[in-house]
Amino acid sequence: MSERHVTACIDGSAYSPAVCDAAAWASLRLGIGLTFVHVIDKAGRVAESDVSGQIGLGSREHLLAELAQLDEQRARLEREQGRLMLEAACERAAADGVANAASRQRHGALAETLVELEGATRLLVIGKRGETADTAHEHLGSNLERVIRSLHCPMLITPPGFTAPKRIVVAFDGSRTSKAMIERIAASPLFADVVCHLVFVGEASDECRKKLDDAKAALDRVCAQVTIAVLDGEVEASLRAYEQSNDIDMLVMGAYGHSRIRHLLVGSTTTEMIRRATLPVLILR
Repeated sequence: MSERHVTACIDGSAYSPAVCDAAAWASLRLGIGLTFVHVIDKAGRVAESDVSGQIGLGSREHLLAELAQLDEQRARLEREQGRLMLEAACERAAADGVANAASRQRHGALAETLVELEGATRLLVIGKRGETADTAHEHLGSNLERVIRSLHCPMLITPPGFTAPKRIVVAFDGSRTSKAMIERIAASPLFADVVCHLVFVGEASDECRKKLDDAKAALDRVCAQVTIAVLDGEVEASLRAYEQSNDIDMLVMGAYGHSRIRHLLVGSTTTEMIRRATLPVLILR
């Protein structure tokens, strides 16, 4: 199997430039290739009225033929628009220092398409909202939620702007999943020489503090500096306040659990953090 690469999902939204920059940063840090993907999802279009049953007998065939031609023309324009977006993304990546970024255009549902590409993906980069999503601050597109729940590879979710992070927060809860997350971060060059804040929210037992110390020791091997912080209060609000007061550039956290019930919880910590995030969020399994 060929080496896995960074897969960056772009569309016509205002989030695509940040996706390009974040993907280029990750590609250079990890020393792996970069592939931009544009997915044409016909089912995602705004539903249009089916007027075929309302067309009079004398003009029915003629108008249906015209409607088919218009649909074909629209599909051709969508393909051409996607090709131009992919070309612009590769040019932006080249300006960021990535040579020979690849591009792919696919048809189908976004989540299902990305699942098909997951075997070749080391990191997925995607915008917080897509081209057709509501622009409300707290909106989280259903497409993105399906992607998060469907894929198991690391995923970097970007707001409208991206700069290379100098200070990150790693949300730690003492679980086996958190331990695996720390091991993955420590083994990766993605955050080499970055200042890391290892944050636990809640009342930390002696056992938990021991786990925090072990996690810090692992992160010390790759990060420039590691600080442990134990916070009180509700998880999402406490982390957000900490990010603001410490000038944090990126949040790193675990994703949904494997339980079916947890998958169905709309108010899960992961969803809420992404919904309200103004920073890039890297989620790990």
